[in-house]
Amino acid sequence: MTPWSKRALLGTLAAAAAGLALPSAWAQAWPSRPVSIVVPFPAGGTTDVLARALGQELSKTLGQPVIVENKPGAGATLGADYVAKAKADGYTLLMGAVHHTIATSVYRKLGYDFEKDLAPITTVALVPNVLVVNPQLPAKTVPELLTLARAEPGRLTYGSNGTGTGQHLIGAQFEAMAGVQLLHVPYKGSGPLTTDLLGGQISMSFDTVTPVLPHIKAGKLRALAVTTAKRSVALPEVPTLDEAGLKGFDMGTWFGILAPAGTPREVVMRLNADMVKIIRSPEFRKKMDDIGADPIGNTPEQMARQIHEDTARFAKLVKDARVSLD
Repeated sequence: MTPWSKRALLGTLAAAAAGLALPSAWAQAWPSRPVSIVVPFPAGGTTDVLARALGQELSKTLGQPVIVENKPGAGATLGADYVAKAKADGYTLLMGAVHHTIATSVYRKLGYDFEKDLAPITTVALVPNVLVVNPQLPAKTVPELLTLARAEPGRLTYGSNGTGTGQHLIGAQFEAMAGVQLLHVPYKGSGPLTTDLLGGQISMSFDTVTPVLPHIKAGKLRALAVTTAKRSVALPEVPTLDEAGLKGFDMGTWFGILAPAGTPREVVMRLNADMVKIIRSPEFRKKMDDIGADPIGNTPEQMARQIHEDTARFAKLVKDARVSLD
């Protein structure tokens, strides 16, 4: 080998080694500016509350501000689409939820693939949903509500935070298991939904516990049942739908953080480690207890498995409920 070819080979190997070292060096310098968590719903709902609680603590560990950006619309798919197409540099994250596993089957034309275009980081919390009614409705138990619904099919309304979201599918499952017909009214998020529920514009909702808990405690809304297999720690006196007669009913809402696919593995694992430490801290658990949430904090692989399983499970529910959007 000639001296020139030796130098060329050595130069090539050095460049390759430098290239391999770049991701780690880049990751060590991350973050050098603020990090954004995109919430695909308006302010005031569970997704927003969780993002702000997590972001406040995360900013301390990262040494950079964590900014919550609300990008609502289209059943939480607008915010997910924005993050899926963002630069995969760890500076733009999504507070995703079970809703996104449903949207995969509901929307015929999504601009992203939730499983392929977003990288799971960790599940933040599981929050039970609760069947609440406006106190003007003369129903204090689930059987009494079903009697009213069967007397006038299609008259009673239930709100959700968007077509194809968890609340919508829970309502559809409730109709199917109870043998009743309700009128679905979609909103852009829990904030406007709760406002109309309090005002009596709609009869009921199957929202997560968090946004309606203060109103339940104040007597402005009446809780009839929670939708998970276990009772909520925030509402221990409220029965489950299973206990109320709909045997086997078990649906809740999880929330978790994701990044654009292709985000450096070192950044994903740094975020996972920092977030899991926050989520499992006594201080964060106390905040979650106050809003009726069960903190999780798992690995990216566990969250990915959960997403895959839920996507398959909800595909059947969507088909049975005949929910479809362009």
